[in-house]
Amino acid sequence: MIVKPELVKRIKEYFNLNIYETKVWLALLSKGIASAGEIAELSGVPRSRTYDVLESLEKMGFAIVKIGKPVKYIAVKPTEVVEKIKNRAMQEANEKVKSLSTLKDTAEYAELEQLHTTGIAPVKFHEITGSLKGRANVLSRIREILENAEKEVVICTSVMDFEDKSRVLIPTIEKLAKHDVKLKISLSGDHDRIKRLNSKYELKIKPTDSKARVFISDRKEILFMLTAENAEEDMGVWLQSPFFTESMSSILDLALKANSEK
Repeated sequence: MIVKPELVKRIKEYFNLNIYETKVWLALLSKGIASAGEIAELSGVPRSRTYDVLESLEKMGFAIVKIGKPVKYIAVKPTEVVEKIKNRAMQEANEKVKSLSTLKDTAEYAELEQLHTTGIAPVKFHEITGSLKGRANVLSRIREILENAEKEVVICTSVMDFEDKSRVLIPTIEKLAKHDVKLKISLSGDHDRIKRLNSKYELKIKPTDSKARVFISDRKEILFMLTAENAEEDMGVWLQSPFFTESMSSILDLALKANSEK
C-alpha cells in the first residue's frame, strides 16, 4: 500500500496518533477487514508491533475485533471515529472546566494567590510589561484588561479590527456598561460601518483618523498593538504604567476632540 507521507503526517496530527497507529489504521481502512498479518504487510509496521497497535486502536474506537478465527479487525468509518473523538474531547473539556471552577475554593489556590501577591508587590509599575503574540493571546489579555476596569475604558482601533474582535469586545462592553464603567470608543475607517455598530449595539462610537490600536483600563493599564490590522499575526505590548497610560489617554482625547471639530 502506497500512502503519501504527507497524508500520514496530517492524519497523525489530526487524530493524535503515533506513527505506527497511523500507518496501521490507514492500512485497515484500505482493506476494511483484515488480519494482523495482512495489516503488517500493507502498513510496513513490524508484525510483532502490529498486534499491540491494533489492540490500541480497538480501545480508542478506531477498529472492532471480528468474531471468529483467525482474528481479524474491522475498520470503523472515519465519520464515526471523528464523532467519538469529538465526544471524548467534549467530555474531557467539561471535566476540566468543572475541576477549574472549584479550584478557587482550595487551599492550593489560596497559596498561588499569596505567592503572586508577594512576588508582584515589590515590583514597580513601569516594570510590569509583557509582549503578546498571536490572536488568542491578544484577545485574552484585552478581555482581562477591560474586565478589570472600575471607572473608565478607552478603545481606539479600526472598525475592521473592532468587528473582528467583537466576539470578545461586545459581551465585555455590555458587562462594563451594567457596572457604570465609562466607555470611550473611537474607531477609524468606514463611517457607515461605525453607524451600523452604534445602531446594532446601542454604542456611542466616535469616528477618528487615528491609526492606533489601543485598549486602556482606568488610565493605568494599556495594551497597544504593534502590527497593522491586516497583519498575518497579531503582536502587542501590555503595560501597567499610570504615567504612560495617562499620557496616551490624553493624546487620544486630544485627537478625538480635534477630529470632532473638523
